Amino acid sequence: MKDPQNQQVKTQIVTIAANTSLLSLLESPNRFLFFTGKGGVGKTSMACAAAITLADQGKRVLLVSTDPASNLDEVLGVRLSSDPTEVPGVPGLAALNIDPAAAAQAYRERLVGPYRGKLPEALLRSMEEQLSGACTLEIAAFDEFSKLLGDPVATTGFDHVLFDTAPTGHTLRLLSLPEAWTGFITSNTSGASCLGPLAGLGSQREVYSNAVASLANRSLTALILVTRPQRTSLAEAERTSHELAALGIHNQKVILNGMFQAAGDDPAATALEQRGMEALIGAATFLGGLPVFKVSLRSNNLVGLAALRALTADAVALQSRCEQKSLPESPHSVSLVELVDGLATAGRGVVMTMGKGGVGKTTIAAAIGAELARRGFKVCLSTTDPAAHVAAAAGQIKGLVVDRIDPQVETQRYVEFVLATAGRHLDAGGWALLEEDLRSPCTKEIAVFRAFARTVAQGQDGFVVLDTAPTGHTLLLLDATESYHREIARRASDLPEEVRELLPRLRDPHFTHVLVVTLPESTPVHEAAMLQADLRRAGIEPFAWVINQSFAKTSLRDPLLLARANGELPFIREVVEVHSRRTVIVPWVMAEPVGPDGLRQLFLAPETQPPRPFTKAT
Repeated sequence: MKDPQNQQVKTQIVTIAANTSLLSLLESPNRFLFFTGKGGVGKTSMACAAAITLADQGKRVLLVSTDPASNLDEVLGVRLSSDPTEVPGVPGLAALNIDPAAAAQAYRERLVGPYRGKLPEALLRSMEEQLSGACTLEIAAFDEFSKLLGDPVATTGFDHVLFDTAPTGHTLRLLSLPEAWTGFITSNTSGASCLGPLAGLGSQREVYSNAVASLANRSLTALILVTRPQRTSLAEAERTSHELAALGIHNQKVILNGMFQAAGDDPAATALEQRGMEALIGAATFLGGLPVFKVSLRSNNLVGLAALRALTADAVALQSRCEQKSLPESPHSVSLVELVDGLATAGRGVVMTMGKGGVGKTTIAAAIGAELARRGFKVCLSTTDPAAHVAAAAGQIKGLVVDRIDPQVETQRYVEFVLATAGRHLDAGGWALLEEDLRSPCTKEIAVFRAFARTVAQGQDGFVVLDTAPTGHTLLLLDATESYHREIARRASDLPEEVRELLPRLRDPHFTHVLVVTLPESTPVHEAAMLQADLRRAGIEPFAWVINQSFAKTSLRDPLLLARANGELPFIREVVEVHSRRTVIVPWVMAEPVGPDGLRQLFLAPETQPPRPFTKAT
């Protein structure tokens, strides 16, 4: 039984910690500010609002996105490139996107270009092939990132540099790369690896060293963990905090985005407030150890300069009473039950949930996997997401096997496989060279990809429901299907059957059903549309779109939530009329959709959802 006094203490800690506004975060800002956190928590909005506020104070500010799926352009209303671009309406603010593809192309040309006309064409093609994989994308993008952080000349014209980082798993890898790459360069004696000739990296050693020092310098750099008052989001922030500390990055702060207080007796509003408070109480120890800054839930989309400027003032416009508008009619809309009916007809295959981080891919994957298992099918629910929350979302369900692709386990398994095959007949020198090559960060990418192909192959004997990583990482995995053979052929004697068959399986509409998951908001919808275009270019046609957590499909009376519900309608209409051939709209539900009972809510009509008892915190 819980101790009421202890619970009251925890509530007070959280309440006190959350009383500081975003504006106070910028009273004495560091030169470098990193905004990171779980996908969908509002990193871009917070980074943009902070950058605009500093520029409005007369500072010269550079805002940088390191996210492969950046949406800075849409939020700021300006077309960006890899060079600093002035933001209209904000004197002193410039922004840029680090484009991994463009950076990789420039990186390849920097290494191969000097040899054109001097070496045979066959050798040049071999060099280009070595530089064609996902690992090259990462190191090339990191090359650009390191210049901004580790080369004082690159940002000499700016007082502050703010980084809108990629979702947490990628960010942690990015932040750990300076030391990892420097160590790899130092220990490599052959001059070549899966990254190609290391001359292109060796010249960057001083910049990498400076980047490491800058990240750990408390007076120079601060890491802002953006989170929401949600259990998974807070758990991710806490895990990130510990891992950053292990990397020597201790100057951390927290932004609690989307804080909400109900107005009146709306059951949905009181349930939303209670869920947030319960999550904060559970994370009280973590939050009590760091400076915390509060941003209230908004009734509008955080796009455009006016909305972003309002964030630092924490001004919430009062909403007048209004009627809830109806959802747009569509003959292509189906319920989640009907969607599962359609998936179940095949009796086997792969279901993949894809989309921007934070839209609820894990929840939708767990709900579909649980429902298929409940109907008696053999189901494996797995994930390619490094954050891996799928087990917590699903809980214990008969007939459902929950698994995950663990990068560390798969990397070790892959290294042992390569040494046992490609290294079998090597002499001592060849063995040492192979071991050295396998120490490169590229090895992890190939190992995870191999496990991904193996998991997809299990769909021949039952259902595999895959919760995929946020968009950029997922597309890198899919892109790897074309270049995988070039990456692995020099390491292993033969190509696994599941890898040879992966792309045909993903392209088979009878075997693989891709669900594009989004929220009824501007950025998630538009990013999902870009994802769908990329999938179609790869020959993969999405089976359906799932619009998740819709207030427009929930009965409401709270003024702020009503405004949010009505604000969803243009984006729901855009999905139904423009992007999707088959659309599911999943309502926001009273209880957190975790575990068998929580997931079952998603299959019920909104009016049949059980109410939650609520007691306001004092």
